[in-house]
Amino acid sequence: MDPPKHAVVVSIDEKGQIQALDRTQPGLPLKPGKSGTMTHDSKRNGTTTLFAALNLLDGTVIGRCMRRHRHQEFIRFLNTVERAVPAGKVIHAIVDNYAAHKQPKVLKWLADHPRWTFHFTPTSASWLNAVEGFFSAITRRRIRRGAFRSVDDLQNAITRYIDAHNSDCRPFVWTTSAKAIFGKLAQIPVPLSESVHSSSAFPRFESYEAALSSL
Repeated sequence: MDPPKHAVVVSIDEKGQIQALDRTQPGLPLKPGKSGTMTHDSKRNGTTTLFAALNLLDGTVIGRCMRRHRHQEFIRFLNTVERAVPAGKVIHAIVDNYAAHKQPKVLKWLADHPRWTFHFTPTSASWLNAVEGFFSAITRRRIRRGAFRSVDDLQNAITRYIDAHNSDCRPFVWTTSAKAIFGKLAQIPVPLSESVHSSSAFPRFESYEAALSSL
């Protein structure tokens, strides 16, 4: 929300186990007065994992598909982003708490690349990572209703979508203020089990300023 000057801020995550599903019969296209159709059953042709980095300044996405999503693939993707960002720019990356993001070899990679800084989102707060919005869009607009005869077919479709997105992208902007978010969180009732075992599991704050000062 308030990035350092002259720094590149990227939101990084992976969307794993994307299935290359093909329909058992071709669907019928959309026609005047009739909706498009697709069979309820499908054929599985394998899976892929999409690694993506969303540039919060201009909305562009760097994406790469890989077979798995271990720390080895994560490091390879970091190298892809490293090559794409101009030399001399400081990189701040927002990532979640997935184990592969904190693996010792990843931490060593960070030590070898001092211009990088990782910022980890809180546990169970993946919505704070802006790239999740891109994953939601590509799922709705390209993957969910697609028919893919192979993993290569699926990966090519993902690549084309990213290219189209980057040709008409917009900067990422939070539409809800932090104050409004904290206000909604304060209205959530504390589950009985948590209020019994840990009274501080979801602390209540008298004001927005008090909530910020606790961070």
